[in-house]
Amino acid sequence: MNTEELKRHCRQYPGAVETLHGEPSNILVYKVGDKTFAYFKTSEPEQWRFSLRVTPDRFLELTDRPGVKPARYMGRFHWVTIVDVGRFPADYLTELVAASYRRAVESLSKARQKALATHNEHDE
Repeated sequence: MNTEELKRHCRQYPGAVETLHGEPSNILVYKVGDKTFAYFKTSEPEQWRFSLRVTPDRFLELTDRPGVKPARYMGRFHWVTIVDVGRFPADYLTELVAASYRRAVESLSKARQKALATHNEHDE
């Protein structure tokens, strides 16, 4: 999966919003409600490195893999950075994004979760 495919994948989640933040952060953020579930670094030297939130167990598993490291400033919250998404197994990557999205949705208020679920039913 390349960067463009991964961006499309992140945008397809119900309620997902893509926002580009320029200087000084230089990140492309994917949120549901006000909760971030993934982001890309958009400037050199780390351009297109991809970060997402994982469970504590997955954090340990993933940070033992080559090309995956704790996310800068966010590692303590179990965020990992995948250095090159093109070298990471696509099916595993989509599974991790889905889990990060679910965690973000679960952290929304019950009212926002219900509104999102209702919106999803109308889209199907």
